[in-house]
Amino acid sequence: MNNQSARKTRHLLDPELHSLADAPDVTLTVEMLPQYREQRKAAIVRADYEALGVTCEEVRVPLTDQPDVRCLLYQPKERSGMTAGYLHIHGGGYIGGSVEASDLLNGLTVSKLGVVLLTVDYRLAPENPIPAPLDDCYAGLAWLHQHADELNVDRDRIGVGGESAGGGLAAAIAIAARDRGEYKICHQHLTYPMIDNLTGTPGHEGDPLVGEFTWTREKNRFGWKSYLGDAPAVAPQVPSRVESYENLPPTWMFTAALDLFRDENIVYARRLLAAGVPTDLVVYAGACHGFQQVPRTKLGARFRADHLSALGRGLSLERES
Repeated sequence: MNNQSARKTRHLLDPELHSLADAPDVTLTVEMLPQYREQRKAAIVRADYEALGVTCEEVRVPLTDQPDVRCLLYQPKERSGMTAGYLHIHGGGYIGGSVEASDLLNGLTVSKLGVVLLTVDYRLAPENPIPAPLDDCYAGLAWLHQHADELNVDRDRIGVGGESAGGGLAAAIAIAARDRGEYKICHQHLTYPMIDNLTGTPGHEGDPLVGEFTWTREKNRFGWKSYLGDAPAVAPQVPSRVESYENLPPTWMFTAALDLFRDENIVYARRLLAAGVPTDLVVYAGACHGFQQVPRTKLGARFRADHLSALGRGLSLERES
């Protein structure tokens, strides 16, 4: 998709986000992945932990027959008593991204909510297709539960969430945790999650008004092909293929009107609701994939407020004003 075709829905995009419409499109290939990853890494802005009143340290989570999983552990500097835990999974289409890229929002989340947050630097595809990314993230959930006492975390108030592919992995963790019965999850916090491998494939192109900015159909096909490898598209790795939605955790489902994932997110939320799962569904008009990464926009500020409020409710935390 070139910039000319992307301009077809430019008039529907919030004016503060037009920089995303003007950005050159990149065709993802295995050969250019190192460059793509380095470009994303170079754009990272880290949080000011001192100003936020939080700490951030690297921890290593053991994994059977594999190297330890690198994670970042965020904690509030000052707190009293037990708090909640939040397992965060970063985005990047299953083929990119890093824990540092979510540093600003994760630092803010810990500062405002007083939650203990663990974010997982999971292995990326295509070098590490399924089940590797989910194994890494599930190990993070296990570590958070196993260290709950020393972290002063209430095991009954541990949630999981993420953005894009991170949201997809969070949904997959929720399914795996339910089916394995090992660790309780009280809330899943899904920001335009990448959960259906069919989106953007022949016969499943979807609404032409979505998917023209940031994450396109072409990128989505590449991401899913890299992630699945030769494996079948089944749950939990592909959450939309799950047979039963019953007993999944209460959910905050966020999506955007121009996001390629909009309709798969709405369908997933509807199925959760039909299964009796308490579910909030939020859709922002004028927004597209990655919109909240554009600095100093009204939609970005609105998202951060909604994110904090919903996560506070999901983890039974009182949000600071």
